[in-house]
Amino acid sequence: MDGTTSDAVSRGGAPAGLDELAGRAGKWLGLTDAGPERHTAAVVADRFDRMTWRDTYEQSVGLRELAEELDEERYGHHGHGPRRSGHRDETADLLTDVFLAAYKVRPRLRDRAEITPSRLVNHQVITALVESPEFAALHRETAGDPYAAAMAVLAQAQALRRMLEHTRDARERAEQAGTAQRDAEDAATAVGEALQRAADEADEEGTVPTPAADAVHRAIKDAERAGTIARRAALDSARALTAAAPGTRIAARAATAKAAEAVRQEASLMRAWGVGPGELERMSFDQRARLAERLRTGRLAEWAELIGRFRQMAAGERARKVESTVGELVGVTLGDDLSRVIPSELAHLGLPELRAVFAARYAAGELMLYDSQGEQTTGRGAVVACVDTSHSMYESGPGGVTREAWSKACALALLDQARHAGRDFVGILFSAADKIQVFRFPGDEPADTARVVDFAETFLGGGTSYQTPLSAAAELLKEEFDDAGRARGDIVMLTDDDCGVTPEWMRSWHEAKHGLGFRVFGVAIGAPRVADADSVLDTLCDNLRSIEDLADVHAAADLFRVI
Repeated sequence: MDGTTSDAVSRGGAPAGLDELAGRAGKWLGLTDAGPERHTAAVVADRFDRMTWRDTYEQSVGLRELAEELDEERYGHHGHGPRRSGHRDETADLLTDVFLAAYKVRPRLRDRAEITPSRLVNHQVITALVESPEFAALHRETAGDPYAAAMAVLAQAQALRRMLEHTRDARERAEQAGTAQRDAEDAATAVGEALQRAADEADEEGTVPTPAADAVHRAIKDAERAGTIARRAALDSARALTAAAPGTRIAARAATAKAAEAVRQEASLMRAWGVGPGELERMSFDQRARLAERLRTGRLAEWAELIGRFRQMAAGERARKVESTVGELVGVTLGDDLSRVIPSELAHLGLPELRAVFAARYAAGELMLYDSQGEQTTGRGAVVACVDTSHSMYESGPGGVTREAWSKACALALLDQARHAGRDFVGILFSAADKIQVFRFPGDEPADTARVVDFAETFLGGGTSYQTPLSAAAELLKEEFDDAGRARGDIVMLTDDDCGVTPEWMRSWHEAKHGLGFRVFGVAIGAPRVADADSVLDTLCDNLRSIEDLADVHAAADLFRVI
């Protein structure tokens, strides 16, 4: 503004023309027009995305606590003085952006020019996270999964704190720039309002009274001053952001790498326990969080790798099975199995005069068949795993694997095996004669994950008794036969001890076994003497093996080929 105008304003100049005032005020009148919309969010999101974030935030205690902590750390609020609501909004906007960047299948960031100045630091942080090389690995695990995206936010909490601390100066200058920008806009608005009042007071010739003209001149002067301050603040903010950028990128790489590893570990943990994506989607946020915490802590966390290896081995054995194959062909024999009749025999059916001969030989069981040897899957009833949980099963072998861990990992793989065949599975935990716990998993119902974990976690302690669990297993198979007509079940006995049984019980056991046609497999875990030929377990079982290396899951491979 020139000195003439300033002097006129200070001493009350002569009346001015409306056109002249409008010309002087034109620059600021343009600033009052609606410009490009400024956003507080860096990630472009629709209302469904925002609803997902709000629902997840309300369900997650961890997210709410993190927001409170960042709010206090970011603005130094520790109970002294009032907290500005805008500060809380900035923290909420940052967490929303971090979540949506991980959650959206194709996250898109707004251009810096679209962001309100006070959120430029947030924009820089999100840009650094999304552009880090590690983000792609994280995004593969979190896209479309609100729980995994929330977990990624929590895993980045420490890095977010570091980034906020590192950008403190840039944040303060951005806030100053935002305040200065708003002041400049308010000053420009004041110019327009002063000019409107001048227009209202102007006469027919466009002459504005001196007081109204002076008010316009003062508003213009204030607007010039506010504009200068805003430009300087914006420049200072840009310089501070540029200075903070390298540190932000370094912290962002560490944050995304840590989050990707945390999300991968949990996904691996769920897969090891047989919890599929479909089941996870059906769980509420709290259910999934509680399950993850349960599996990550205590003994179960140590078993995850072993359980996963057992499941993979069992799946590999299932894949090796061929439909309707009974074993390796070794020659020709006689019988009545039409599925193995040799071609020359089948050719007789093409001659009417030989069909009667074929029928007679079939009735006598004298057809020529391919002979084979090998294992044949015959089980159709329930799979019952009797797992010893006496004190000695708590002992560790090489690599820290306990006998209990090995036996339960094997039992969970048997649960998978049963479910793939549409068979019921029953887990019987036993120790002393008066200690037994039964877990049923019907083949026609989804296996409840919490129930599976209960089965794995339960440990009874005490001595060892065979009669109680085996009697319970036989009774279960009898109930199944009576109710559904299914026979030929399989019982797997996993133990590290040998114990006696009474002659009376042994007689009833043989009667039940003959009547129901079930098979009994024995696994002596870490105790070779239990698998001796004169042991009680050997007498009870049709097939008995000894496991000495608890780190070797393939030692039980043949078990999964025949069950």
